[in-house]
Amino acid sequence: MSLKIIAGSLRGRTLVAPSGAGTRPTAQRMRQALFDMLMHASWGEGRVVGANVLDAYAGTGALGLEALSRGAATAVFIETERHALAALRANVAACRIEAVSRVVPGDALRPPRAVGPASDLVFLDPPYGQELVPRAVAALQASGWIAAGALLVVETARDEALALAGEKLAERAHGAASVTVWRVA
Repeated sequence: MSLKIIAGSLRGRTLVAPSGAGTRPTAQRMRQALFDMLMHASWGEGRVVGANVLDAYAGTGALGLEALSRGAATAVFIETERHALAALRANVAACRIEAVSRVVPGDALRPPRAVGPASDLVFLDPPYGQELVPRAVAALQASGWIAAGALLVVETARDEALALAGEKLAERAHGAASVTVWRVA
């Protein structure tokens, strides 16, 4: 699968992904639809440019890297899987964005205490079907990673039920995946 940054200052950069089924990068079509919403919906306008981004369950880092390409100020990537971490670090280096990004090896369910400002744009793309999102959100909030009023972008299996505190702003499905955008309470 060819994985590229879609738009912005890093447009066209090819990203590497580990082989196997352990990492499931968000499809380019879904990323395009998601960032169109974030850039142009009334609730999303201005939320990417200048944002402090958290990409938890980062995998290749495609979502956080896309946000940086489109004007986010910083991005922190949390990933636990060894092969995904190697690909993520390679992608950050290839994009030459080390100064505005940080890779945190760790589990979003047991994150280290946040250092720096809390994130106002958060991407969560955990393994499907394990009901990880509510637990990860609670752990990340308790550790200071998520700012009040942050936008939370969650990718789940299309048939996976999701209930979070806050306001559900949008939902889009593509293939087996569903992306839901929430405003954190």
